[in-house]
This record gives sequence, C-alpha cells and structure tokens, in this order.
Amino acid sequence: MNSMKKILLIGFRGTGKTTLGMKIAKALGWEFIDADEELEKSAGKSIREMVSERGWTYFRELEREHLKSLLGKSKVVCALGGGAILHKEEMGNLKKESLVIALKADLVDIKERLMSDPKTLSQRPSLTSLDWEREVETLYVERLPRYQEFAHVVFNTSEASSEELVLRVIDILKKEDCP
Repeated sequence: MNSMKKILLIGFRGTGKTTLGMKIAKALGWEFIDADEELEKSAGKSIREMVSERGWTYFRELEREHLKSLLGKSKVVCALGGGAILHKEEMGNLKKESLVIALKADLVDIKERLMSDPKTLSQRPSLTSLDWEREVETLYVERLPRYQEFAHVVFNTSEASSEELVLRVIDILKKEDCP
C-alpha cells in the first residue's frame, strides 16, 4: 500500500466505473475524479458538443492531456473514459504508479445500463456510423483486450456488487505493495 498512489478504473461505457469509483474513494477517504466530467467542466461543453464542433481528434487530445495531468497525483480514484486506453503511452506511464482496475460486464447488462442512463443519448456521441446497439457490441469486443492489457486486475460488475468490489480493492491494497 505504501507505493500505491492512485486507483484508475478503466472499462467500457456502462460497466460501473463512476459508481464503483465513488464508493472506493469514499471507503479510502481519497478524492474521486470522473475524467469525462472533468473534461466537460474544463471545456464548458458536453462531450457530444465538443465532438460535434471539433471532432473526435480534438476530444482525444483533451483526454490525453487529462491523463498526463494525473501523473504524480496521489490518493485519488479516477474513473477514466472508455477510450482512455487508446492513449498507450500515457496509460503505460500511469500503470507504473497506479492500481489499474478494468471493469467488465455482460453485454446485456451494459446495454440495459446504457439505456437507463440519460447521458447515453443526450451526451455520448456515436463513435462509429453503426446504429447504437451494433456500435456497443462492436466496440465492446474490440476494446476488451485493450482494457485487459493495462489492468492489474479485472472485475466483472455483472457478477459482484459494488460493495463486494470495494472490499476486494481494500483487500488488494492491504495484501500487496501495489505497483
């Protein structure tokens, strides 16, 4: 636990990064950061507006800069955007000083969570030219190996409650001198 500086949660949309992140931060007494919310706050616009006005390249560059800003921070739990893993260099650097937890969930659960989340259609812009359901299926399969590549541990949020997962994180921090 001595070398542990921060916890990063990565994973596809709807896997529970924000929900779990807030609970972990509260349990540890650490700061919680939702990366997408931070980017929206600093830009004064939703991700949908940023992408619509300036394109995905612009948004990804803002995301890259946010990842760099996390380097050296401590006692923070950060829920990263689903595409953060596209920034290999920054993720590699962060992995050295963070416990990186990849969250996954059954595809049916992800779809249900996204459909019940008001942000899905109003704030989350399409990443492809596919219809919403097809996009989710395609990107989920494409990104899953990338999430696993950067993760120290993978949790399935379809199989365990957030309370159980918080206890697992605390157990990991107690047992190991994390990365």
